[in-house]
Amino acid sequence: MPEQSPVVIPETITVHLGAPSENARNITVPFDEYIKNVASSEIYPTWPEEAIRANIYAQVSYALNRVFTEWYRAQGYDFDITNSTRYDQSFVPGRDIFENISTIVDEMFNNYLTRGDAIEPLFAQYCNGTTVTCPGGLSQWGTVPLAEQGLSAEEIVRTFYGDDINFIRNAPVSPNLGGSWPGFTLRLGDTNEEVRTIQNRLNRISTNYPNIPKIYPVDGIFDADTERAVRAFQRQFNLTADGLVGKATWYRIAFIYNNVKRLSELNSEGLLLNDVSRQFPADLREGATGPGVQLLQYFLAVVGEYYDQLPRWRPEQVDGVFGPQTREAVAAYQRMMGLPETGVVDRPTWNALLSTYQSVLAAQPVEEWLDEIVGFPNIFLVTGMSGDEVRLAQEWINIIARAYPEVPAVTVDGAFGPATRDSISVIQMLLGLPASGAIGPLTWEAMSRLVGDVLAGSQTAEGQFPGYAVGEEAGA
Repeated sequence: MPEQSPVVIPETITVHLGAPSENARNITVPFDEYIKNVASSEIYPTWPEEAIRANIYAQVSYALNRVFTEWYRAQGYDFDITNSTRYDQSFVPGRDIFENISTIVDEMFNNYLTRGDAIEPLFAQYCNGTTVTCPGGLSQWGTVPLAEQGLSAEEIVRTFYGDDINFIRNAPVSPNLGGSWPGFTLRLGDTNEEVRTIQNRLNRISTNYPNIPKIYPVDGIFDADTERAVRAFQRQFNLTADGLVGKATWYRIAFIYNNVKRLSELNSEGLLLNDVSRQFPADLREGATGPGVQLLQYFLAVVGEYYDQLPRWRPEQVDGVFGPQTREAVAAYQRMMGLPETGVVDRPTWNALLSTYQSVLAAQPVEEWLDEIVGFPNIFLVTGMSGDEVRLAQEWINIIARAYPEVPAVTVDGAFGPATRDSISVIQMLLGLPASGAIGPLTWEAMSRLVGDVLAGSQTAEGQFPGYAVGEEAGA
């Protein structure tokens, strides 16, 4: 049984009152009220309680699968589920709710089913078992005699769906799930959990569509390999092949991924925990330490110089320790942006801060204060990029290589290729930073200091050996 699950129960669910493509209105209702309505519409309150419970397990899991996979939203619709029994579950707006069903749903609405090691809610297909049958699914009327024989709801469920069914109980409820799209376009040079999600999904899609190249490593860094895979996907599915992951491309990838994994079928391939495990922290809060906190503080320092509502930072405060000052700065940023003022950096806060930071760099590229605080040309330099910034990085690599023989020198050609990536990885290991091979703010700053140290060490008195060969005759 999975140790944990990323699934949360939505506080509300949006129902389309008709077939998916039918011109019908949407209504948004509390999730528990939706399940009460479905149960009151699909089954009878006079059935044995264990039969009712077995059906509610299936109804909750079915609805959660639609929400979790974004089945309809990934197709461009603005709802989570329909009330058409040809596609989904019966939902009758305004209908009376049976009292005993309401009581049971209050207890069970945040319990759902999974299969084996898969973490997505089971697409718990079911039918009435009389006029309609569904091989492998639950028979609604068929639950009644099993309950009368004394079987529990869990035993009834396993009778229909198999012995490898897990019962996930007391899942957390979220007031605002939102969509999975991060709200900004992913492009060459970005690094975050959303990039890693795209890389994972494209790699699985490429198994069915071999013309889409594999991405390695899956590290959350939007490099040239990732851009090539995105372009190939866009060409395959008739999207503009610009290599950018905007909303349309994001959800098209999600939809195709759902289909190749069969996540909304009873015989789903299964979504494993390591498919959705995070490389980047789910959130940063007081007490956290490390490069992620330091990067957060760096972003806050730059943004704080541009917005009067935010506190100013001194260089020594960018220390990688999430203390009270960092919490207060995060809360001030959240207040400025109209986000929940928690002092905790969750995904919406991080994405908003990154977007604000990028806007500041774009708006004020030559401000003296920005040069003093930032001291680097871009957020991330990655394989596939080219230009003067890459050329400068390569020059710095070669300076560092003079004093550190483990760092391979590179050709200064302004093209960020595998050799540049490998040298950067070695430098990052020397500096105690994650060896990603991409040049982000922390790497750039640390390289700057290291280059300064090497150059300072090479300035010697007359006749003093500088520590490295400076000409053809130096080794003679």
